[in-house]
Amino acid sequence: MSGDEDWFERALREADEPDGADGEDEDENGEGPPGTPGAAEAGETGAESDGVPFDGDSFDGDNDTPFDDDPFGEAGGEDPFDDAVSFGDAGSESLFDDDFETAFGGSGETDFAEEDFESDVPRIDLGIEGLDDMILGGVPERHLIVCIGGAGSGKTTFGLQFLHHGLQNGEQGVFITLEQSYEDIMDTANGRGWEFDRYEREGALAVVDLDPVEMANSLDNIRGELPELVEDFGADRLVLDSVSLLEMMYDDVARRRTEVFDFTRSLKEAGVTTFLTSEASEDNEYASRHGIIEYLTDAVLFLQYIRGESQETRLAVEIQKIRNANHSRERKPYEITAEGISVYQQANIF
Repeated sequence: MSGDEDWFERALREADEPDGADGEDEDENGEGPPGTPGAAEAGETGAESDGVPFDGDSFDGDNDTPFDDDPFGEAGGEDPFDDAVSFGDAGSESLFDDDFETAFGGSGETDFAEEDFESDVPRIDLGIEGLDDMILGGVPERHLIVCIGGAGSGKTTFGLQFLHHGLQNGEQGVFITLEQSYEDIMDTANGRGWEFDRYEREGALAVVDLDPVEMANSLDNIRGELPELVEDFGADRLVLDSVSLLEMMYDDVARRRTEVFDFTRSLKEAGVTTFLTSEASEDNEYASRHGIIEYLTDAVLFLQYIRGESQETRLAVEIQKIRNANHSRERKPYEITAEGISVYQQANIF
């Protein structure tokens, strides 16, 4: 394998002998900064694309395009990425009870369909207390899951907890971070008692920190090698934190779509259950920053800040979609504690 092709092994060696490179400080929820220096410069040098390779033959599924559930209906051929998609207005309806305990004393009713999907596909739990109860039967294995939220909403913590749940059950895991250093990720996980250092010594876990610019420049090699590397490592779960930084490397919209589409397709081919994090759009809380990744993944979760009449800010999670699985569509409150994220599935926030 040439020097450009051994990114995974090279990154693992660097993780074993950290060079002390400085990383941005995490916030109290384990979140990194929303961007990275040099991203804009790298994006300006991106090559132009001849077009967007989104054709139905290149994507598995029953639809003619890789985009699930086109929310635009008969949009007259408009580009679905020109504007962020609004799936609802959470404005004046986001009203809380003044008493937190009263708000967490809801009926616990869900809007599950009466019958669950009949499928032979193995299913897994995410490892988030309360949230797993909102998903009837679990998430199908090998799905691509994206968690979209603002800074400090707990996306990185969610990914670490998802990976830890698999490690506890004897699975193999890979965590790729574009935002934080190897040391920051290990300190965050070990500080919560998840023993990432032990799992790494036992060969069950690989934590890799990559520079977003380096990854963008080597994406062709990474994309080609990823299925083989996942198979060789025996990975059952993979986390990439975050896909937004990869998207930022490309100023050209057409090339950005092409690269992200090809990358998600390589993850599907790798046959690993993948958890991606993404920054939310500044203009639409129900869309990612670039409005692409939610169309290319099998499951979409939103982590949101909700402010009620009392002006107290609380956190809420909502499941937008999970292919081939019934799930609640209610918005439920959650907290980030020393033990991780807990969703109050039986509580109402309105």
